[in-house]
Amino acid sequence: MFEFMIFLGVLLLVAIVLALWVMAKYNGLVKLRNRYRNAFAQIDVQLKRRYDLIPNLVETAKGFMKHERETLEAVIQARNMASDARQGANTEDAASMSALMSAEGGLGSALGRLFALSEAYPDLKSNANMMQVSEELTSTENKVAFSRQAYNDAVTTYNTEREVFPTNIIAGMFNFGEASLFEVANESEREAIKVEF
Repeated sequence: MFEFMIFLGVLLLVAIVLALWVMAKYNGLVKLRNRYRNAFAQIDVQLKRRYDLIPNLVETAKGFMKHERETLEAVIQARNMASDARQGANTEDAASMSALMSAEGGLGSALGRLFALSEAYPDLKSNANMMQVSEELTSTENKVAFSRQAYNDAVTTYNTEREVFPTNIIAGMFNFGEASLFEVANESEREAIKVEF
């Protein structure tokens, strides 16, 4: 009888240690998931700021670039598409992240065309309002880049932790899905947007 009690005690101790280990791994995954979600929220804040600045940029340019209506409309359309993609983005859904990255690439291309055309308008380049909006947009672009880097670092840490043994068992049991990196969709997007007027 005494040996049976020792066996039960050891079994109970092993079960408690195992439960504590599972709890620790689960909590670690939750913390990492919350970190990358927070990092994505930081990108989201900067993208919203960028989307809010673009109409100001277009309105300022509109007065000087009367014959470039098509380009201005393309920028607004790209901005709206990117904003819609941002609202539908889910870090655990590769398709929605891909749509966001693609929309962001389209917006970058449209802004690049606008900035290239602005070179032909010296009065626009020297306009105080345009210079202020350009400076804010440049600052925001830098913040977006830093936020993306922080997000990708957090996602990499999370994905690595959920894939290594034995944590992958816990991740599988509790449905911790893979998070998507915020990557450049095509090579033309790798070039920085120049916001010089």
